Amino acid sequence: QVQLVESGGGLVQPGGSLRLSCAAPGMPLRIYDLGWYRQAPGKERELVATLTTVGTTDDADSVKGRFTIPRDKSKNTMYLQMNNLKPEDTAVYYCKRRYGGSWGQGTHVTVSS
Repeated sequence: QVQLVESGGGLVQPGGSLRLSCAAPGMPLRIYDLGWYRQAPGKERELVATLTTVGTTDDADSVKGRFTIPRDKSKNTMYLQMNNLKPEDTAVYYCKRRYGGSWGQGTHVTVSS
C-alpha cells in the first residue's frame, strides 16, 4: 500500500509560518479525499484539515483562519500552509487518505521561541 510522504516541518517561532508538503509517489492524489492530522506529545492524533476530491477544504476549529490547504494539481502534492503558528501547534503532522491508506512517518513541527 502506498504511503504518503510528509515534509517541511521544523522549528519556528510563535507567529511564524510553515508550509508542509504531502507527496504521493505512484498514486494520483486527486482521486482521494485527504486529510492532515497531527499528534502532539501525550495527546491523541487529531484531524486538522481535509481536502475532498472536488477541492472542498475544511479545518478544525483550533486552526481555522490560520491553516489552509493550497493545492497544486500539477505536482500531485498536497500542502498545508500554516500561518500565525502557536506553541500548541507543536506536533508531528501526517497526511493520509481519509478512508483507507496507512500512516507515514510524519513531519515534526515545533513552535517555540
